[in-house]
Amino acid sequence: MICILCNSLKKGILSRKIEKVSAPSRYERTGEELRALIIKKFGRSLHIREVDTGSCGACESEIISAANPIYDIQRFGVDFAASPRHADALLVTGPVSGNMALALKRTYEAMPAPKFVITCGDCALDGGAFKDSYYCIGDVGKIVPVAAHIPGCPPHP
Repeated sequence: MICILCNSLKKGILSRKIEKVSAPSRYERTGEELRALIIKKFGRSLHIREVDTGSCGACESEIISAANPIYDIQRFGVDFAASPRHADALLVTGPVSGNMALALKRTYEAMPAPKFVITCGDCALDGGAFKDSYYCIGDVGKIVPVAAHIPGCPPHP
């Protein structure tokens, strides 16, 4: 423990500084367009409930990174809800496994109307790498109606 402390005192702070960008990036412009669209459609922030139906975890890592200080999706009016009863949309990752089919259906039924389901990643679209597995039911569309899909394996925030 003392060695670790001594090394960190010798080396100093090793993290890098976040560079400030003077001109708005493409990401900023897209985010502002998203915020305007959310306000127009919902009149407030968009609340999303995320459900993992059997993925490898890569899509979840990208979703988590979308909320970190670099991307900070909350500044554009997107929040994550702890309960489907408070959610405007359901974000589903992974292929539907046998254990998660009923849970996904119940989560969808617990949402207030109108119900929007967004699938994230190639596994949620068609089963991805897991589609030939004996316990994979397949894509999310077989269980609940899907309104939109975010492609990629995993998709970038």
